[in-house]
Amino acid sequence: MANITAADVNKLRQTTGAGMMDCKKALVEAEGDFDKAIEILRKKGQKVAANRADRESSEGAVIAAVNADNTQGVIISLNCETDFVAKNESFTKLATDLAELALNYNTKEEFLAADFNGLKVEEKLTEQTGVIGEKIEIGSFETLSGAFVNSYIHAGNRIATLVALSANVEGADEAARNVAMQAAAMAPLALNEEGVDAVTIEKEIEIAKDQLRQEGKPEAMLDNIAKGKLGRFFKDNTLVNQDYIKDSKVSVSEYVKSVNADLTVTGFKRVALA
Repeated sequence: MANITAADVNKLRQTTGAGMMDCKKALVEAEGDFDKAIEILRKKGQKVAANRADRESSEGAVIAAVNADNTQGVIISLNCETDFVAKNESFTKLATDLAELALNYNTKEEFLAADFNGLKVEEKLTEQTGVIGEKIEIGSFETLSGAFVNSYIHAGNRIATLVALSANVEGADEAARNVAMQAAAMAPLALNEEGVDAVTIEKEIEIAKDQLRQEGKPEAMLDNIAKGKLGRFFKDNTLVNQDYIKDSKVSVSEYVKSVNADLTVTGFKRVALA
């Protein structure tokens, strides 16, 4: 039987993230062959993943990352089954490392096939399922590009946002972060009126009309009054029209213009765990 040292076990643990006893068992089974031991641990992960495929992975960590020149951002959610795992430091680090890698890819499919320390991302998730004993998967994958992009991650890693501005001007960094905080706190449906889909608009008009009928308003007046109520809906639910949370006397759009008269918000992304 191969002589398995503590250093061998620790090396395998550092490489795979598996527990000490799992690493020792794998090395014993592999008769000291390091690569074979890694493969044994991966197969264990596949078995655990198969057994837990129908589990709900509604907990996790939502992480945003932005590239060095602030022109591209990404948000991913690394999902797991329990809050206990989600709060683990090594799990959060894995989510952060994966988010940094995700900056290089435009789609979730490309990202899952990307190399992560010698494994495809998808294979790494399977491996970690075996290590942790819970279903681990990438939930959301959102990207945003623009002249200037910044991010915000809310405490606890349950909400992350990206905001793009029209120019990289003095004060853009703070402005974009503040608007990203706004998006995290206020959960807008869209950037502006144009971003609200027709189905939602029609639904809001019908809701307003029903309320007006219950108030006894004449049918002939309903359309005009409902359109006025729709304006309030846009103000509450579109990012640039919302009252700015740090100064409710101005809208988000007006706040951004106070930083630079030509500055506008060109896009945002928001991901939150349910």
